[in-house]
Amino acid sequence: MGRLLAGKSALVTGGASGIGRATALAFAREGAQVAVADLTVERAQQAADEIAAQGGRAIALAVDVTDDAAVGAAVAATVAAFGRLDCAFNNAGIAPYQVNSAAVTAGDLEEANWLRLIDVNLNGVWRCLRHEVRQMRAQGGGVIVNTASIAGKLGLPGSAAYVASKHGVVGLTKAAAIDHAPDNIRVNAVCPGYITTPMTEDSKRRRGEQIVARVPMARFGEPEEIAEAVVWMCSDRAGFVTGACWEVDGGYAAR
Repeated sequence: MGRLLAGKSALVTGGASGIGRATALAFAREGAQVAVADLTVERAQQAADEIAAQGGRAIALAVDVTDDAAVGAAVAATVAAFGRLDCAFNNAGIAPYQVNSAAVTAGDLEEANWLRLIDVNLNGVWRCLRHEVRQMRAQGGGVIVNTASIAGKLGLPGSAAYVASKHGVVGLTKAAAIDHAPDNIRVNAVCPGYITTPMTEDSKRRRGEQIVARVPMARFGEPEEIAEAVVWMCSDRAGFVTGACWEVDGGYAAR
């Protein structure tokens, strides 16, 4: 059986660790050339080197998704290296604890912290999508997958900005899928539940047992389980899938 992404090129933001790294490796395993993008090129290079060690082809890029010019440059660099951009995984994001040291109610949230989280998690996805769409439209099509969250489907206490940002990603995904279907561009989102990554280490340490008790499958997910969903959505096997926002959460959102 052939590899799912043979001959394709891909860009992954937030690709140095967690879900992004796992997906970059899965893309390469399935035959794609991969541009691994993260805040620093040094972090991204580690994942690119791992792909190369396994026989794949990858480049490392530095990109801050709050900087529109940097996002445009990352897309351009991917195309310069590989000739086109077939698959984009807009995964860069931050968690509530990265702007607030503790859970904060919607009414007590500081404006600067609200704006920071929205700018990375929602505006950052839009910036990436905008540049990717322009390239994909010019080349005749492509596939975009955005990282949302179960917080894009549910309300969670003490996380108003995060929940709002991820609901925004879900809405953006659906609207963009409709807008760009005529351009032969599919746009979907993955909605991870609680996954074992550096971003969830604090939550797992403080209330891991409570979280697991809420998950029907009674465990945290693994980054590779999200990566498999993203790879499939980017493959030709998902050719009629667009505007979908899939929970990969062990049943958390089904309760």
